[in-house]
Amino acid sequence: MKKKNQDLRTGIIALIVVIVLIFIVGIIINRPEPIIIQGEADASEIRISGKIPGRIREFKGEEGSEVKAGDTLVIIDSPELTAKLEQANAAEDAAAAQDRKANKGARKEMIFGAYEMYQKALVGVDISKKSFDRVQHLFDKGVVTAQKRDEAEAQYKAAVATSNAAKSQYDMAVNGAEKEDKEAALALVDRAKGAVNEVKSYINETTLTSPINGEITEIYPKCGELVGTGAPIMSIVDLNDMWFTFNVREDLLGQLKMGKTVKIKVPALDNQIVDVKVDYIKALASYATWKATKTTGQFDVKTFEVRARPIAKVSDLRPGMTALFVEKIK
Repeated sequence: MKKKNQDLRTGIIALIVVIVLIFIVGIIINRPEPIIIQGEADASEIRISGKIPGRIREFKGEEGSEVKAGDTLVIIDSPELTAKLEQANAAEDAAAAQDRKANKGARKEMIFGAYEMYQKALVGVDISKKSFDRVQHLFDKGVVTAQKRDEAEAQYKAAVATSNAAKSQYDMAVNGAEKEDKEAALALVDRAKGAVNEVKSYINETTLTSPINGEITEIYPKCGELVGTGAPIMSIVDLNDMWFTFNVREDLLGQLKMGKTVKIKVPALDNQIVDVKVDYIKALASYATWKATKTTGQFDVKTFEVRARPIAKVSDLRPGMTALFVEKIK
């Protein structure tokens, strides 16, 4: 009997121990684990492209090369632009010749001929004036008739009109083209110069330079391939302008406020701890919304993009490196 009681107590104790162990395991299994927010490093990236189509003649750098602002990156060959420049220069020369002609006026021979005609007309005026004066004197004495006097006066006036006409022709030859014609010729020159400058600006686009200090991350076409207008040729990343990007559910944003400084860990840099400052929070599109799985007690949760910049420069940090929040968000 005593042995039976001892076995019963042992069994009860064992059962209690098993129940306690099951309870502890259940607590451990059902305990919500801290949420780890993971992101990655990112940097400003610029795509180099040209305004003109052409064939890649030469690359002045390769993937991984460091470049400075103003360094030549690509040379594009476009023989069509060279031909257009020759045409524009020829049009400018023709317009300049027209402008010189308009400002120069008539040829010397034409001016001399007009001057001689004017002098001849002046002689005619002088003779007609003397003849009219004689006839007028005789008319005053009653020697000649009024008819003769009127004829002499008409010849004199005709000679004066001929002289004025000759003077006008001579002045026109000396002065050259009219003001409006000169302005029109000058406008043609300006238009031709504009066409030349336009072609030259496109020719400048055959040599593409780097707008920033950075590193060439990718080159898309091969040397000798054709590229179209605006087609990306290569990408340059600015390693001095880097940040970390995280996608965070809105119910976890309570600890991530604008301007807050947090600590993150970068596994690729031997788990280096980096202080970063949150400077950008924006909701992502509807496709990133977390949908509720139950009809009660849950709701759809949006995802937000959070960016944080390092407070100090991080050596050897590269775009794409994983980043983890050190502080666990519950």
